[in-house]
Amino acid sequence: MNHIKKLFKQKPYNNKGQDQLFTKAMKENCLFHYQSSETYRRICISQNFHPDQIKTIDDLEKIPIIPTAYLKQNEMLSVDKKKLKIKVTSSGTSGKKSVVGFDLKSIFMGLRMLLRLGKYHKLFSLKPSRFIVMGYEYTKKTSIAISKSTYVYTFFSPALSKDYALKYINGEYKLDLENIKQKLIKYSKKKAPVRINGFPSYTYFLLKQMKDEGFKLKLPKGSMLSTGGGWKQFQNEQIDKNTFYDLVNDVVGIPHEKIFEFFSAVEHPVLYVDCKYHHFHVPAYARVLIRDVHDLKVIGANKIGLVNLLSPIANSIPLTSIMTDDLGILHDTPCPCGLTTPYLELISRVGVKDVVTCAQGASEYLVGGAKWFYTKVKLMNQQKRMNYFHPFILIS
Repeated sequence: MNHIKKLFKQKPYNNKGQDQLFTKAMKENCLFHYQSSETYRRICISQNFHPDQIKTIDDLEKIPIIPTAYLKQNEMLSVDKKKLKIKVTSSGTSGKKSVVGFDLKSIFMGLRMLLRLGKYHKLFSLKPSRFIVMGYEYTKKTSIAISKSTYVYTFFSPALSKDYALKYINGEYKLDLENIKQKLIKYSKKKAPVRINGFPSYTYFLLKQMKDEGFKLKLPKGSMLSTGGGWKQFQNEQIDKNTFYDLVNDVVGIPHEKIFEFFSAVEHPVLYVDCKYHHFHVPAYARVLIRDVHDLKVIGANKIGLVNLLSPIANSIPLTSIMTDDLGILHDTPCPCGLTTPYLELISRVGVKDVVTCAQGASEYLVGGAKWFYTKVKLMNQQKRMNYFHPFILIS
């Protein structure tokens, strides 16, 4: 039986009763990549791992983790390049970009996930809306993942118009917040709902400016705001969620319950949508492990560590178990929203203070001539970290 297909037919947050199905789907996905990708197979062998070792949910931590930084340096496909229908890259705002391609099977699973999550969170509507994207304008010439995801969002309801903060002009993106401000003023006097979506940083800069100028608009009923993509190079300007949501309500009149935050990654194309208490509950199509920064061993819930994301969603590339450069906590305490699944709290992207990564263009370790950069962590036992990734040096 195709366990992956069956998994993506499940309800979005039916996790507890689906551990066995998820485990089988992960084994199925891992075995496919093991058989189809020579690079991935060599990584598994170097770690003394075979997909047959996956028998229970606890065995998922044995799957070799692929750091996002590795995908910025290496191509690793499980299907012929000709089968890739979509290619996307990370935003690359601070260094190397991950390039990931998806075949039809991967895209189909992603669409199933999107439809179920969108329906659950009531993101779809038949009422025509005006879309304001606080991010990149979508064009066929760009492969940036966030531009594609925000473009997909503009189909969540019939679009009367689409306006972009970052316009694609003469081969480059140019920021025009003044145009977006004028559109918000104009649309506040109309009847159609307005859907604002994109980077929280640009949204904050615009709304802060408007508040300072004395604007206090009331967008039409049904308007909503969603953010995604993180603060990127504007980490120093980042404010807490409640302050940000209060600003949104003060300037454009969108209440807290109509504000959503999305989390995803090029290397982990699973959509996380926060609940009304702004918690990222782990959907049924993924699992999250938190690993100790010293030895990368899995630690228990409610402890801070490196975020390891798992999902069988991708058929084209081994994204089965991805190690991010995010610090986070997996909470297993009850959430007032009623969902019983654990929720992920992202603390910070590695490198804000204690960590320097190759992606940020700072102190880089080039080991043994291999095209592999190690993350330098002040609090980390670097020798253990290097020993763990030694197989990557050998095969790079």
